[in-house]
Amino acid sequence: MKKLTVTGKFGLGKGLIAALAGFVVVGGAVWALNQQKSEDPQALACSSSMNTAKNLKGLTTGEVAAFLPAEKPLNLSQLKFNDADGNFITMADLKGTKLLNLWATWCAPCRKEMPHLDKLQREAGSEEFNVIAVNMDRGENNPKPLKFLSDIGVKDLAYFSDHTMDTFNNLRTKGKAPGLPSTIMIGEDGCEIGTMFGPADWAAPEAFALVNAALAGQKKVQ
Repeated sequence: MKKLTVTGKFGLGKGLIAALAGFVVVGGAVWALNQQKSEDPQALACSSSMNTAKNLKGLTTGEVAAFLPAEKPLNLSQLKFNDADGNFITMADLKGTKLLNLWATWCAPCRKEMPHLDKLQREAGSEEFNVIAVNMDRGENNPKPLKFLSDIGVKDLAYFSDHTMDTFNNLRTKGKAPGLPSTIMIGEDGCEIGTMFGPADWAAPEAFALVNAALAGQKKVQ
């Protein structure tokens, strides 16, 4: 498994179409994320991701047809979970554009989706983009997630976890994670670009096109 490298901020090295029935629904709720309002000055902080989201609407086809570009992006910069060494990090600690994916070993659709995310990371991962796959299995130092990833041949994803499931519950309260897997694309500004409920083939050509367009959109507004 890949690990984080620290360079001032945390950074990573190189390394649906889905019916709602295709993912696992889980209960729980806590914490409030900051829902952006057009009249709220904080919405300005998400203007980059909002503009990028607008440019992605024509690219939600095929495997990513269920991708929902954000109209009122959430600021997710303070979303918190653990890295491979057990250290707490926030989304703000991670560079570039991120594809946040929430998964668990008991989530059957996740087993099929994870190798696709692994391929996306392998072929598109850079300082500008990384897949941030956060495991939701309960239990501190639980050995099951790493064994699960090894068993299905995942090698290029860095390992992140939240054994409390707070990350999932936090997002669920805002309608961004009704079940597992759930995936959110997050811009360099730490704000939501778009969301996918359920699994997808993230190694499909249309998924790569979506990611590349998002990266191009982020550069355009810099």
